[in-house]
Amino acid sequence: MAVTPAFSEFEVLVFDIEGTVCSISFVHDVLFPYALDTLSGHLDQNWDSSSFAQYRDAFPAEYRNDRVALEAHVRDLIARDVKAPYLKALQGHLWKQGYESGEIKAPLFPDVAPLITAAHAVGKKIIIYSSGSVPAQKLLFAHTSATPPDLTPLITGFFDTVNAGPKTEPGSYATILASYPDIAPSRWLFLSDNLKEVSAALTSGMVSLPVTRPKNAPFPPNDQLAQLAIPDFSPESNDRIRASLKALGNFP
Repeated sequence: MAVTPAFSEFEVLVFDIEGTVCSISFVHDVLFPYALDTLSGHLDQNWDSSSFAQYRDAFPAEYRNDRVALEAHVRDLIARDVKAPYLKALQGHLWKQGYESGEIKAPLFPDVAPLITAAHAVGKKIIIYSSGSVPAQKLLFAHTSATPPDLTPLITGFFDTVNAGPKTEPGSYATILASYPDIAPSRWLFLSDNLKEVSAALTSGMVSLPVTRPKNAPFPPNDQLAQLAIPDFSPESNDRIRASLKALGNFP
């Protein structure tokens, strides 16, 4: 597959993960339950180990010295979908064993790996920006359902809420833009299923489009940005993508 023509003008493609390159259900129905299922046993076996200390000690003081309290806190955070950086780090640590055992494979949408492969082949930079920790991102892209299953050699950079900042703040995208200061913001394209993230990226000067995927929550029908949503990254959607990019010129 060649790079979808509408993407050809961009030098850097930045991808959200959940709801953009893979189904939201993968995170909520596979990854989150796996972390919860393995949490108790992992804490029992590794609480005092030096390899686990960095994850335990990242938690607030009232939890890091109390195994029972930490487990209860983790379960509460996951139940409320709180994206605390120390929780994300621990989840990534737990998911690592699932990926490496083959129990977990990330089911990317079928248009994702072909685009990343083709874009890399013509010299474009591929960047991932997700609320999940960078180690968790790398695990996901190293163990996918795609061909090849390990896409990490094709990805230039990984950003999360720790090394970039919150995904709904324009300053976070400015931080990402600064990783390649010689590339104009207009040559960057960020793709996400979250309208607030798209808006923040646009405010930073980066080009951005919302993405709709199967089983994602519908966008508000009267939202101006929602009208620009694209269904996928395939060549078959090129006309739609090009029209949405052109319409961005009229976006305030």
